[in-house]
Amino acid sequence: METMLFDPAKKGSREFVFPGGTALLSLSEPVLNISLPYKAAYGMGEKFDRLNQKGFVVVNKVEEQFCGQENHTYCPTPFFFTDSGFGLFTDTLRVTAFMFLDGMIQVFFTADAEKAIDCGPPGKAPWPPETRIMLFSGPPESIIREYMALSGEARLPPEWVFGIWISANRWNSQKQIEEQLSYLDKYRFPASVLVIEAWSDEASFYIWNGASYTPVDGGASLAEADFDFSKSAFWPDPKGMIQNLHKRNIRLVLWQIPVHKPQERHDPPCPQRDNDRAFAIKHRHVAYTAGDEPYTIPPGHWFAGSLLPDFTSEEARKLWFAKRQYLLDMGVDGFKTDGGEFVYQQDLVFAGGQTGAEMINGYAQAYTGAYADFAGPGRALFSRAGYTGQHTAPVLWAGDQKSTFAELRACLRAGLSAALSGAIFWGFDIGGFAGPLPTPELYMRATELACFCPIMQWHSEPEGGQFAGTAVIHNNERSPWNIAAAWFGEDSAEAEAYLAKLRFCHEQRLRLIPYLYREAAFCVREYAPLMRPLVYEYPHEEACFDMDDEYLLGNDLLAAPVLYPCCASRKVWFPEGSWRGLFNGKTYHGGWSEVSAEKIPVFVKEGRSLP
Repeated sequence: METMLFDPAKKGSREFVFPGGTALLSLSEPVLNISLPYKAAYGMGEKFDRLNQKGFVVVNKVEEQFCGQENHTYCPTPFFFTDSGFGLFTDTLRVTAFMFLDGMIQVFFTADAEKAIDCGPPGKAPWPPETRIMLFSGPPESIIREYMALSGEARLPPEWVFGIWISANRWNSQKQIEEQLSYLDKYRFPASVLVIEAWSDEASFYIWNGASYTPVDGGASLAEADFDFSKSAFWPDPKGMIQNLHKRNIRLVLWQIPVHKPQERHDPPCPQRDNDRAFAIKHRHVAYTAGDEPYTIPPGHWFAGSLLPDFTSEEARKLWFAKRQYLLDMGVDGFKTDGGEFVYQQDLVFAGGQTGAEMINGYAQAYTGAYADFAGPGRALFSRAGYTGQHTAPVLWAGDQKSTFAELRACLRAGLSAALSGAIFWGFDIGGFAGPLPTPELYMRATELACFCPIMQWHSEPEGGQFAGTAVIHNNERSPWNIAAAWFGEDSAEAEAYLAKLRFCHEQRLRLIPYLYREAAFCVREYAPLMRPLVYEYPHEEACFDMDDEYLLGNDLLAAPVLYPCCASRKVWFPEGSWRGLFNGKTYHGGWSEVSAEKIPVFVKEGRSLP
């Protein structure tokens, strides 16, 4: 690895030798020009549109996009590498753009980060003098390892993270959680993690809905003993519920959002929220504008009017988590850190000295990194947004997609792109988060894919959500039993036959946990993604250059999921050597083969075995 510090005041060029040739780098303000031989370029974060970015302009910007992400992403990073063995990382929080041309790559800062992407190719801005450019040379695995090591140690989640996650936004009471547990028993499905999104008062976002308490000053925090849950219509005994989940070996993860929400017309009064918000303003625990006014999320965006907590402030961070400590004391096992894309202005001021121009991208990691530190070892973090260093605050999930095969393909593409950008652990919502229920075929294929991803989770949007309308069902829950009941009739023979196929995938996942955890420990130690596009290990195979529908899971498994409807078989490209079908027992050799798609095509490398 070589590190270069560019000084915008200095012109000229520099050569950099790498395995595939020589790159000529020259900074002609305001553009860094890189002339080099290459056929493909990878990285740039969790990209839903394509794996190989050659021929395209990529804007490196954190964005909240509800469904249909296309060229938008929750988790970008200004890092790429080529098939020819050249890698580059722009060490900056500022929004940048990369133009991957034929024989040339151009890198520049955007003049208007707020409008970049939506308004076409961004204008160019002068390079900040402190910008560092890191150059890498070698195969993908060494380039990615060196890049990841720059931003901190990778974190190994606890083993239970690699089990089965169950979730639905519509679960908003202890009674509904107990009902789901009864369904797990009735239909004989395993579960390792239960996520509750609609658990809080939707005002403070840290107090269980319906709890009675005496409000305290915004600079103070409440302990578990300060709450009376007995009269709550929603959560009469949350600690007892957590203990019951733990007895069943199920962990609890609670949803979080980084906002101080305002009082809205339809909201019931919440004095504690008002106290917290007033204290945050008075003590500058939130982002401020350059005009010294508290920044609020602009109209037209999720949580408009909310203040943004400043996680670059040690005091703000300390108080924020003091208010949530009682949740860990109750036994909560982790947090689903949603959001993180709320910086929409460049002229903001943060306690750490950053501006809005930097925190458009930097806020997500400040937020999730703070939560990762708070949660500590033995607990989990499940985050949507991120940036450089995402591996220090695992785990990443793909955000919100509709229930279509096209969105399923985009999800896998995003996961593979994230892997080539330094994300070790990744997952998605089985069958899609939004819209009418997935078809039985889509849900089955998505379940098969998730079974062989780092994280396996089903989840769904709230009832009455933006795309929730459907004429088929009374609710939009993506649980296996609800899918079966909606399409085949509750407890019918057809429903049971369908559930048996889904159950097979869930049971297979349980058998995979020892393998996944073993491989996860290796990946953390070696700074390697658990889910690897084939180009990661076979960068010179042109068959792999644009391959976004096969991948390696750990060191021993090759997966080729079925991503289109009505497929009885699919073509699979096998690396050199022998590969044994996990389900059909057949042996395949290097090159292309037509493989049955009755079950997801998964293969074990010759000489390897699963624990």
